[in-house]
Amino acid sequence: MKLIATLLFAVVMSAPSLYDFKINGLDGKQVDFSAYKGKTLLIVNTASKCGYTPQYEELQKLHQQFGNKVIILGFPANNFGGQEPGTNLQIAEFCKANYGVTFQMFEKISVKGEDQHPLYAWLKEKTGQEPSWNFCKYLVKPDGSVTFFNSKVKPLDPQIVDAL
Repeated sequence: MKLIATLLFAVVMSAPSLYDFKINGLDGKQVDFSAYKGKTLLIVNTASKCGYTPQYEELQKLHQQFGNKVIILGFPANNFGGQEPGTNLQIAEFCKANYGVTFQMFEKISVKGEDQHPLYAWLKEKTGQEPSWNFCKYLVKPDGSVTFFNSKVKPLDPQIVDAL
């Protein structure tokens, strides 16, 4: 029994922390997640051609109104219905031109499936949930707790705002 507990402890301790990730932004510059220690994060998988795409507007408002309480991190993904077919440059131009996005956006990744990005594997491990569609959200608190919100929960919904 002690051996099993020791092995489990070793596995948990070797698992990456959220703050170990380094991911390129849409501009190609690497973002070190260690800069987010002690901050509340809202991690969102996004797409430019989805019925939920107008949530970019609310994400930007959340960023402007509550930027002192939460950092928004957007991750374009083409996992659902091919709704994010663009290149990183096209995605950046779309977000800026259509929604004035100024919060941190990252390079296009896969958020589920065999090629799931390790960040989303980490989020799935923490919550037991993975994105079922575009604009799913993970609220990560400084204490390490992670709450999952599906696509239907809008960024300015009281469930999210009250949790900040």
